Amino acid sequence: MLWKKARRSDNVVDARDSGGGSGGMRMGGKGLSLGAVAVVVVIGLLSGQDPMQILGNLAGQMGQTSSVSPPQGKAPTTNDEQAQFVSAVLGDTEDTWRAIFQQGGKQYQDPKLILFRGGVNSACGFASSATGPFYCPGDRQVYLDLDFFHEMSQRFAAAGDFAQAYVIAHEVGHHVQTLLGISNRINSARQQGERMEGDNGLLVRQELQADCLAGVWAFHAQQRLNWLEPGDVEEALNAANAIGDDRLQQQSRGRVVPDSFTHGSSEQRVRWFKTGFADGQIGKCDTFKSARL
Repeated sequence: MLWKKARRSDNVVDARDSGGGSGGMRMGGKGLSLGAVAVVVVIGLLSGQDPMQILGNLAGQMGQTSSVSPPQGKAPTTNDEQAQFVSAVLGDTEDTWRAIFQQGGKQYQDPKLILFRGGVNSACGFASSATGPFYCPGDRQVYLDLDFFHEMSQRFAAAGDFAQAYVIAHEVGHHVQTLLGISNRINSARQQGERMEGDNGLLVRQELQADCLAGVWAFHAQQRLNWLEPGDVEEALNAANAIGDDRLQQQSRGRVVPDSFTHGSSEQRVRWFKTGFADGQIGKCDTFKSARL
């Protein structure tokens, strides 16, 4: 992947040396302690829901602003190649989604991407690196510990720069969903008691749509920059395959439990990324109306 062709984003914040901090999420002057956050996380995990999405939606849907101080950081240094790679990928997602939104008569709002190490505070509460990369709708920011890319390579055998770019683009896909009002509709459905978890639930549909949106970005980026090299697409597909719910459950539990799926199977994640990548049409990514996931 010839990623150095891409424009660098000004929205990457390097907070790796500032410390993740501790404490809880505050909404409307009332603090949500780490203990309360932990309860939400446990409930989410037991029910198959994404804890970070639950916490973020709590902050966003209650109409409150989080008083958690944002991570203090700086722009990545020019000699930090891994951070520059992230900046290049984020910059190209900005160029892609600005153009797509403009075509639809809308204005794209760039998210910030926070690089952290160990743990970080966000509007969704405190998260450790074990959470993995995540998007918080409460503050509309993407959070990434670069050590995750090493884990992808070592634990999931999903190495490669385009595999890493897919991960970033997936989280940006969640930001696109927030801007389009999709995240709010999903939260409303949750409040109305609609099915969230499971292999046909709304959480899976939301995640598969983010995979498809990552494919949409990849298509347009390639059209604009011609930066993919032989094997790059296979890297992204391998990453999507490696982090499917069925494969992760088989590795950790020794069995697959579709009723607890939150992100979709390996086959589904690969297929929806390929759907977006085929022709870059965002209209092809409506997983919520698709009879077959």
